[in-house]
Amino acid sequence: MGQINLDLPALIGSRICHDLISPIGAINNGLELLNMAGTGAAPGPELELIGQSVESASARIRFFRIAFGAAGEQTMGQGEVTSILRDLYAGSRVEIDWQITTPQSRNCVRMAFLALLCMETALHHGGRITVAEEAGHWRLQAEADKIAVEAELWALLSQPDQDKPLQPAQVQFALLPILAQVQGKEITLDRSETELTLSF
Repeated sequence: MGQINLDLPALIGSRICHDLISPIGAINNGLELLNMAGTGAAPGPELELIGQSVESASARIRFFRIAFGAAGEQTMGQGEVTSILRDLYAGSRVEIDWQITTPQSRNCVRMAFLALLCMETALHHGGRITVAEEAGHWRLQAEADKIAVEAELWALLSQPDQDKPLQPAQVQFALLPILAQVQGKEITLDRSETELTLSF
């Protein structure tokens, strides 16, 4: 796929996330104003539920903006990345250990986020994913009581030319190998019943 074709869906993703984050933020501001109104009544479960939903939506939009949006030439520091991951996986059965302390290109973080989405599909009952990088080589290792890998789906990462229909929730398996090819990287996998390692 050419660079122009690759950039267009990324720009669409960026536009959607950019336009959604403002109203989500406005809802959150409105909730804060309600809590500051000083009615004397304790916040009810309705406001608490709305607040949790807004936080979840905001976290997902921030994550998707990196994973599916246009990357550009920016870099991302550890604080920004871990903040996004902490908010996204709060209350989740999946724990993320981002061990990278130096700023990384947004392109590489984008690939790592897509890889996280891929690895999530193998952790039906939760688990831990460690993300590390050394000299431009990225390694994501998932550990769980049981790893469940759909072979045909994961084969797309190393053989992207296969004609396999995908569900919307599986689009990362099509996008990650395209980005890897553009970056001149090769995706490798290694797995056992309790561990799954994805490197690029």
